[in-house]
Amino acid sequence: MSGTGPLLLVGGAEWQEGCGFDAELLEEAGRPEVLVLPTAAAYEHPDRAVETAQRWFASIGGRARGLSVLRRPDAEDEAMAAEVRAARFIYLGGGSPLHLRSVLKDSPVWNALVEAWQDGAIVAGSSAGAMVLTDPMVDPRGGAFTVGLGLVEQVAVIPHFDTWSHEKVTRTLDLAPTGLPLVGVEERTGIIRGTNGAWRAAGSGKVSVFVDGEPAGLDVLP
Repeated sequence: MSGTGPLLLVGGAEWQEGCGFDAELLEEAGRPEVLVLPTAAAYEHPDRAVETAQRWFASIGGRARGLSVLRRPDAEDEAMAAEVRAARFIYLGGGSPLHLRSVLKDSPVWNALVEAWQDGAIVAGSSAGAMVLTDPMVDPRGGAFTVGLGLVEQVAVIPHFDTWSHEKVTRTLDLAPTGLPLVGVEERTGIIRGTNGAWRAAGSGKVSVFVDGEPAGLDVLP
């Protein structure tokens, strides 16, 4: 994975106070524009998600632009894929991780995102966006595991970790494959994988890492 751009996985409540890491990455991108894919919010007012991102990034000296990749035909559109490929900061917002996965999997838009990241672009995902970027992925329907898109492999994320029930967390920990690092990320908090491959936590909340049900550190992440 050497040569890839930074990767940001956010626990939710994105694009608001407490998410100072966005300003850091905006500066690192070297370009003031963020391309927002509201795919996961296709059935939950995706336009509002983009407007929230626009207000937030304007407040920290940047600008956000939405790309309406909402259905599978959008993800197959070569013109949209070209926009993703050209972006230097790509952000997948929250919503339904299962819809996001089904729209992007093995599509030209997804391939363009991977190519952009491998060429040094920043890729960020919050909540559903963070979940699908890993493989395996936590299934939000019951806390078990399913297949993710696998931008990073052998790690899984539990977003909104500060609001998950104890029972659901326990179930997910119990069902985690042996040796799999599981990262609970609170809202307005992120984990960032730098270009050097090292992970760090940022934001206003906490990050909890588990392997085989036991606490661990960010150094166990791939």
